[in-house]
Amino acid sequence: MACWGKIRTAAFGLICCLFPYSPAGAEPVYIGIVRDYVEKLVRPMVEAPVVMKAIEEQNAKFGDVSEMDMRVLDETYRAEVAQGDFQMVRVLMAKSISHYLKSKQDDSQGAIIEFFVTDRHGLNVGQSTITTDYWQGDEDKFLKTFALGSPDIYVGRAERDESTQHLETQASFVVTDEKGKPIGTATVTIAIDAL
Repeated sequence: MACWGKIRTAAFGLICCLFPYSPAGAEPVYIGIVRDYVEKLVRPMVEAPVVMKAIEEQNAKFGDVSEMDMRVLDETYRAEVAQGDFQMVRVLMAKSISHYLKSKQDDSQGAIIEFFVTDRHGLNVGQSTITTDYWQGDEDKFLKTFALGSPDIYVGRAERDESTQHLETQASFVVTDEKGKPIGTATVTIAIDAL
């Protein structure tokens, strides 16, 4: 029993180091830091003409796509990634928007681990790396931003990536056109320790 008490105390100490004390109901400190980074550096990247044009073109292409069709596209993409058959991935990665997002990721000095943009349905328009799925419309990064019409930056829970040992989180926000109309979303996976 004494051993478990020591383990529990050590685990609590580690959690306190990673997430400094916040009063009840307050958000963890990292959320404000991530939001500030996204607002000042990432949002202006997304406002580039290459991004806006790509989102608008895909919105026109997939105007009234059904949820069933989106799920089929997502399942096809996931199956291709799992089997190493990257037909859909190659098409996405060849787009100029994907090259642009990759260059911004490379310029971030390790802060941005993944960068992708979706259309108004939550389907990927461009991506800096191979994502695990193609449709984001059923996930919090879309449901807590675009689906709510929220202007806020949604920051997910921080987790330690076992392979890189980085403390990571995802931040997402709605992309709007020049008239302020929501047209898609942008998501970045951020290495908190690199900020």
